[in-house]
Amino acid sequence: MIEAKQDLLKALAAAIEEVSPASALKAAFESPKLAAHGDLACTSAMQLAKPLKKNPREVAQTLIAALEQQPAVQKHVDSFEIAGPGFINLRLRASARQAVVREVLAGGACFGRQADNRQPVLVEFVSANPTGPLHVGHGRQAALGDAICNLFDTQGWAVRREFYYNDAGVQIATLAASTQARLRGHKPGDAQWPESAYNGDYIADIATDFVARKTVTADDRAYTASGDIEDLDGIRQFAVAYLRHEQDLDLQAFGVRFDHYFLESSLYANGQVEATVARLVAAGKTYEQDGALWLRSTDYGDDKDRVMRKSSQGGEAQYTYFVPDVAYHINKFQRGYTKAINIQGGDHHGTIARVRAGLQAAGVGIGPGYPDYVLHKMVTVMKGGEEVKISKRAGSYVTLRDLIDWTSRDAVRFFLISRKADTEFTFDVDLALKQNDENPVFYVQYAHARICSVIQQYVDKGGDPAAIARADLSLLKSATENALMLKLADYPAMLSNAAETLAPHDVTFYLRDVAGAFHSYYAAERFLVDDVSLTQARLALLSATRQVIRNALAVLGVSAPEKM
Repeated sequence: MIEAKQDLLKALAAAIEEVSPASALKAAFESPKLAAHGDLACTSAMQLAKPLKKNPREVAQTLIAALEQQPAVQKHVDSFEIAGPGFINLRLRASARQAVVREVLAGGACFGRQADNRQPVLVEFVSANPTGPLHVGHGRQAALGDAICNLFDTQGWAVRREFYYNDAGVQIATLAASTQARLRGHKPGDAQWPESAYNGDYIADIATDFVARKTVTADDRAYTASGDIEDLDGIRQFAVAYLRHEQDLDLQAFGVRFDHYFLESSLYANGQVEATVARLVAAGKTYEQDGALWLRSTDYGDDKDRVMRKSSQGGEAQYTYFVPDVAYHINKFQRGYTKAINIQGGDHHGTIARVRAGLQAAGVGIGPGYPDYVLHKMVTVMKGGEEVKISKRAGSYVTLRDLIDWTSRDAVRFFLISRKADTEFTFDVDLALKQNDENPVFYVQYAHARICSVIQQYVDKGGDPAAIARADLSLLKSATENALMLKLADYPAMLSNAAETLAPHDVTFYLRDVAGAFHSYYAAERFLVDDVSLTQARLALLSATRQVIRNALAVLGVSAPEKM
């Protein structure tokens, strides 16, 4: 059916060209909302009606006449119908629908994937400064970022995962001061406790291991403590390594990996921040006012110009935080990543215009839409009907590790991807633990396990697994079979669209639809019947469904259990 849809798209493009030669309209089909409306729907007639100055239904008739002359239509389409103001509904021949089963089984784990295009894409996500455990917001970033990476991988891109963080800023200085206060015997609530200090129990853990002169190793660094409580720089370096190690453990528990860790401090150390500022000044895109250096960001659509370097007022002048961001993205571009995606919290919304303005003003060839951003809203955690706001270990928020410990990695990943990133999300711990249809991840995984069980029963009764792949698919004729096959055929296009629109939540919606179509099929038909040919045909459809569910869950980083 995938081949049939591709052939029909080409046929539709040819028909549009014939009916309206000057049109730039792209050929496209939709899935009708109701099965009674057919297998595919087309809105091209309504889109062409206005420029052609004709009635949409009249245009639909002309389009159908042109389509009927196409060999692909003669081969794959059973009938056309004009509905409503000008919709064209197509009913496919049974053989076209049934072909998807063979296509899925032949593709296996590669079904839905596109050929390698060798284009590089850099996805930056999580990027949490090492000042404490990862919270649920970081978890949402991790789930979104990893799924987006997997989506681009299915489309043939060369994906690189990057974690960007600062190991020498104000927050890190606060971390070192908090640890030193603990080393001196102070704790939250004491008069000597710094007002801005981090209060979580993890600060005491860092202090204990520092005194013990332990060595901590993270993915990107290692450090041995001196044990000297006056060694503030040593405390800083040990605390950063300690918390980077903790972050690594969180990410490993979540099944997320990174290819590269990039330090903000390196941009200063190698002169890239100064070089960026010099480039902007030389381009005439800055000006001095009130002792500060400003970027003419309004030249690029920002609502006001932005301060790049604050007035020194007798001290050392400091660059505002968006300046190293500009330098960092120039670095990305110069490394060859003309496609870059940032997954960040919604509080970064205000930085988009100024970073993009700085990148365009720098004159290195970066266009106005670089990089792409996916901004997510925070997560509210509910447990026992009440909102959970703090973790004893973190002191002020629920950690990612808490969420995984309370439920499971699969549940956390699926739930945190299951809504559009820019919508607020409530993570209901109690729902994530339910083993019924209310829990979406259980609903999907149970469909996979249920299929495994049926196929195992067939084998246990002496059935030949190899015969399933050779089954006579023409026997698949019921309404629930047709609905399931049509849903399987949507998978490749769904993946492509989800990658293009940076919308991994589409995968969760699709999985729920496939699981729903399967559960309806399971309720309507028997699979292990006396007719061996019919049994094998139905098991072929189940095998294809299992494969698609497994493939889609893998995109989300969620397991596909064979027993539940």
